[in-house]
Amino acid sequence: HRVNEQVSTRRMRIVKYRGTTHGTNEYPFLIDETGISVLPVTALSLTHEASDERVGTGVPRLDAMLGGKGVYRGTTVLVTGTAGTGKTSLAAHFADAACRRGERCLYFAFEESSSQLSRNMRSIGIDFAPHVQAGLLEFHASRPTLYGLEMHLVSMHKRIAEFRPSVVVVDPITNLATAGTTGDAARMVLRLLDYLKATGITAFFTSLTSAGQELEGTDLGVSSIVDTWLLLRDLETNGERTRGMYVLKSRGMSHSNQIREFVLTDRGIELLDVYVGPEGVLTGSARVAREAQARARGVARSEEVARRQREHEAKRQEAEAKISMIRAELEREEEALARTLAQEQALDVAADEGARALARSRHADNGATAGSSGGGA
Repeated sequence: HRVNEQVSTRRMRIVKYRGTTHGTNEYPFLIDETGISVLPVTALSLTHEASDERVGTGVPRLDAMLGGKGVYRGTTVLVTGTAGTGKTSLAAHFADAACRRGERCLYFAFEESSSQLSRNMRSIGIDFAPHVQAGLLEFHASRPTLYGLEMHLVSMHKRIAEFRPSVVVVDPITNLATAGTTGDAARMVLRLLDYLKATGITAFFTSLTSAGQELEGTDLGVSSIVDTWLLLRDLETNGERTRGMYVLKSRGMSHSNQIREFVLTDRGIELLDVYVGPEGVLTGSARVAREAQARARGVARSEEVARRQREHEAKRQEAEAKISMIRAELEREEEALARTLAQEQALDVAADEGARALARSRHADNGATAGSSGGGA
């Protein structure tokens, strides 16, 4: 029986067990209404199966950063960042996406009540109420100091076994350190992670990074054993703070190496397009100003193109008008020429007919003279 920082923990150790190998470590155990529960310190071997199935995070552009398909089922996702960077909002997206797929999600909250969490997430367009009513989402909210780490672990094991979720969210794991030492909390999280991997459950952990602390590190030292690590950070430029996100690692897949600015809207988390200016990647008002300048230049180019098109159209219409005038003049000349030709042809015909008529009349006179001469003989 040990008491550490006013937290009591029962432990047992097998001193000898003839005829077989056995664990020699100390194992914490609890006595509750169901009897004695003994928890292993950690998994004895790494024999869990690895799935090739991918599941979405609930943020389409984040899925695109993760090879276009999200994370592997049964893996562990860790999101770290300082206060106010959007860790819980991202966890809410992950839980909402699981419920929308028809999967069960168990959400352990150590900072907010389920009512407060549901209210806050409605501000970014996520409504947990339908999922809770459908039996797809279950919250368990408590302060880590309610009882010791071992009791927390037993309680989580029981609820997971009873609810049988596909996704488990723990928000945040760093608060568990208040129920014991940092080392004990790290070992407790490791045991929970091993249990979730062994049962094929996808885990989503958030971890608070203290101000001034190294961003690419965690208080509990679990970053090396998680499969996907997302880092959220504040970007301070031009006297303002914006939120940024990047994938520090994601095992078994290609992923983006860009730092992406994101905003929290009434439609959820939206990752913004990367804008690279002469000074590098721009965020916040600098990005907005440069985008406005780019749009203004685009409008100016469009107006210049439109002006040239109008000038070209005016010239084309002027040319077509001149061509129409020339064509009309040619048509008039052709008509006059046709009339002249017709008149000439008519005169030629009249002349021919006159000549034939004259010839006929002369032939008639000759015949008459010849007849008269013959009669006189």
